[in-house]
Amino acid sequence: MQKEGRSVKNSFKVVIVGGGTAGISVAARLLRKSQSLNHEVAIIDPASKHYYQPLWTLVGGGVAKKEDSERSMESIIPEGAVWIQQSVLEFKPEQNEVTLGDQTSVTYDYLVVAGGIEINWGAIKGLKEELGTKSICSNYSFEHVDYTWETIRNLKSGTALFTHPNSPVKCGGAPQKIMHLAEDYFCKAGVRQNMKVVFGSANPAIFDVLKYREALEKVVERKQIDARFRRNLIEIKADEKIAIFENLDTGAKEEVKYDMIHVTPYMNAPKFIANSPLADQNGWVDVDMYTLQHKKYANVFGIGDCANLPTSKTGAAIRKQAPVVAENVLACMRNQTMDKTYNGYSSCPIVTGYNKLILAEFDYTKEPAETMPFNQAVESTSMYMMKKDLLPIMYWDGMLKGTM
Repeated sequence: MQKEGRSVKNSFKVVIVGGGTAGISVAARLLRKSQSLNHEVAIIDPASKHYYQPLWTLVGGGVAKKEDSERSMESIIPEGAVWIQQSVLEFKPEQNEVTLGDQTSVTYDYLVVAGGIEINWGAIKGLKEELGTKSICSNYSFEHVDYTWETIRNLKSGTALFTHPNSPVKCGGAPQKIMHLAEDYFCKAGVRQNMKVVFGSANPAIFDVLKYREALEKVVERKQIDARFRRNLIEIKADEKIAIFENLDTGAKEEVKYDMIHVTPYMNAPKFIANSPLADQNGWVDVDMYTLQHKKYANVFGIGDCANLPTSKTGAAIRKQAPVVAENVLACMRNQTMDKTYNGYSSCPIVTGYNKLILAEFDYTKEPAETMPFNQAVESTSMYMMKKDLLPIMYWDGMLKGTM
């Protein structure tokens, strides 16, 4: 890994915007496949740290340490890539150019946009100011994820409220995973009979894919969770411990009194992407859903959470997208036909308690696309152990190295 001195080089064969899961995976694959790209792949990202965010659910549930999810960005940049530690201000696809935070420019032959998704903490009134205090927690914040566990284990009675917003989110199952862990903890601690567990979700059902929805509905029923759908959290009154939801069908406002609340915040496309010529009307990178090539600019590709793909925004989806982007970029470079396609595969390991997990795998058709030789809609201890112990190793030592 070479860290770029700004005056040394400002033109690359491939520029990758974003050093998250998608950007690092694509860079690693490109460099493995083509030696000629050595020091010709630039990764632009201002962050000094890289996070394995799927672990944060388990941190919030008290069974993992948040420090294990964090590594320095420097340590995970692939050998042969150039890291430009800057933000991106503007895309100029007509000029094959990206303007950086320091007002300098970088030009490219090919651009991969892997800018992720932006968390909008300010979209729910009262959340940003009080997060991490007064029993308001969220696993979507590295800074505050320990507070989730502190809140859960200190609660002895009352209402535990969990929310899912009316926006796309990273890992659509995460808002309910922590709810299931909390409910299981209340049982183990002998306080479940004093608790009411409420799930306020903007979605119309517990899950999109019918097979897993039916299985999760049974879990919710067994656990006696009060699931309220088409309810979108719009405000928190922290001092009164009142959450205000909007009923998305009627427009009516509904107040829910709570003793703890776990909030999944609104998320949206990063502004520097949404305001660019690369975005569709909703702000996401406008790509072909199969080739991941931009619909207007043939030398631009989009991948991961920032792309307008009609599937769940998960790391598992990126694992299947990364080889498609890498191979198609190389095909374009060599004037060959792009023959790699992405079928919308995504996966959500839905933790339903300590040592229990339903492994949802599906594609664009919203049909199961299971890889295991058993019914993955059945809660499984082995799949829980896979999420807890095996997937982090696969992530750091496989996916980010471009080998899986």
